[in-house]
Amino acid sequence: MGARWFKSSHSGGHGDCVEVAFLRGGEIGVRDSKDPTGSALVFAPSEWDVFTSGVAAGAFDRPQRP
Repeated sequence: MGARWFKSSHSGGHGDCVEVAFLRGGEIGVRDSKDPTGSALVFAPSEWDVFTSGVAAGAFDRPQRP
């Protein structure tokens, strides 16, 4: 059985999104929803945890304009 890819519920149903899949062995895949047959990035669980913690903490927010 292949990976089950999904988009965030916050994506608003737009086509320009990333998709995530929880893979065998605990790894996490990330791909471009516009190119589902293209390559995907694969992260170890510890890498994914650091990334998602950074997102939640605002580490990747766009800077505010002065």
